[in-house]
Amino acid sequence: MAQTWTPNSWRQKPIQQVPDYPDLAALESVEARLSKYPPLVFAGEARRLKHALANVAEGRGFLLQGGDCAESFAEHGADTIRDFFRAFLQMAVVLTFGAQQPVVKVGRIAGQFAKPRSSGIEKQGDVTLPSYRGDIINGIEFTEEARVPNPERQIMAYRQSAATLNLLRAFAMGGYANLENVHQWMLGFVKDSPQAERYRKLADRISETMDFMKAIGITAENHPSLRETDFFTSHEALLLGYEQALTRVDSTSGDWYATSGHMIWIGDRTRQPDHAHVEYCRGIKNPIGLKCGPSLTADGLLELIDLLNPANEAGRLTLICRFGHDKVAEHLPRLIRAVEREGKKVVWSCDPMHGNTITLNNYKTRPFERILSEVESFFQIHRAEGTHPGGIHIEMTGNDVTECTGGARALSGDDLADRYHTHCDPRLNADQALELAFLLAERMKGGRDEKKMVVNG
Repeated sequence: MAQTWTPNSWRQKPIQQVPDYPDLAALESVEARLSKYPPLVFAGEARRLKHALANVAEGRGFLLQGGDCAESFAEHGADTIRDFFRAFLQMAVVLTFGAQQPVVKVGRIAGQFAKPRSSGIEKQGDVTLPSYRGDIINGIEFTEEARVPNPERQIMAYRQSAATLNLLRAFAMGGYANLENVHQWMLGFVKDSPQAERYRKLADRISETMDFMKAIGITAENHPSLRETDFFTSHEALLLGYEQALTRVDSTSGDWYATSGHMIWIGDRTRQPDHAHVEYCRGIKNPIGLKCGPSLTADGLLELIDLLNPANEAGRLTLICRFGHDKVAEHLPRLIRAVEREGKKVVWSCDPMHGNTITLNNYKTRPFERILSEVESFFQIHRAEGTHPGGIHIEMTGNDVTECTGGARALSGDDLADRYHTHCDPRLNADQALELAFLLAERMKGGRDEKKMVVNG
């Protein structure tokens, strides 16, 4: 590396989006305690994810990354985790069939507690308080006491992450992920959906495939891959003191890894090349994500790629594009062309959520048709450029919330107040998330059919 890196070298750099802790001694004490806690994830798991993402970068896989906008302490529970995992697996099954490729499953979970904010203060009436920055930092309640950054919340976030990971590993490896179970859950959705007939055709094709596999003796009993799955965790690496405390040397390689999650990403507000967040992320060996918004230039992206992936290692860097449905055609092609021209190995992923937020009836929401429009444009542009549309990155929940409008059930602005539960940004509910997967599967199948026509024509 051009400069010597250490887990704390980020402290010598300018930094954005940091909370103002009033008691620095208490903060140092918490970080010291965390540095002695067991790792949440392991270097070998992060390497396995990087290998899977390398296949995506080479066009041999698809990344499904999704989960809560911001995890909360209040909503933590086994049922919430189970419902999210079930919805996520249903999406993965549909996308696997549509892409005819492995789907790499990465949740925004077990660590997604900190949130960047456009303003450091929030005003209600005549009262002005610090903004809510996620449960790992302060409380969502609009009181002076709740909004004071409290370092002890980092301990709570660590413990919740550990408990969540324990349950996720049990679900992924203990039979809950059995493909036959997931398929039955999916059929239940198809039956109740307003677009049942449209989705039933794809579900029937999956059923035929599974019946054929059974007929030739491929079952969950004799093939563990049908009853187990790899599931990885990710979050935005925003609170760097917490990340540093959980940064450890891998005993087998001597490399540094962030053990707070398998994959971490740099947000659109903290991707300055000479600032702290890029400095921290350039030195760890985990797979890294980089949010790419409308203000990112082609030259700026190439500079960041060189800093974060100087060895041009496939699977190391995922570019998470979040432009907005009406801006993606303007910004994405020039970034793709620059990356292709320089021969950079990256995973291209579409975040159709963050650029499509509007306010309706005093609620922040995201229209489903805008989300789908950005995803469709993302796929079309990549096909036009001859590159691989490698994944999607969405905010979603397994619960029946009413936070995003539209979808097959046509949620309206009047429905938002019914079950608007998010701590920060609006999420797709389970039905909308699975509907998006079905629609994407249709597009993927259409893309494969076009390729076959070109090859055979």
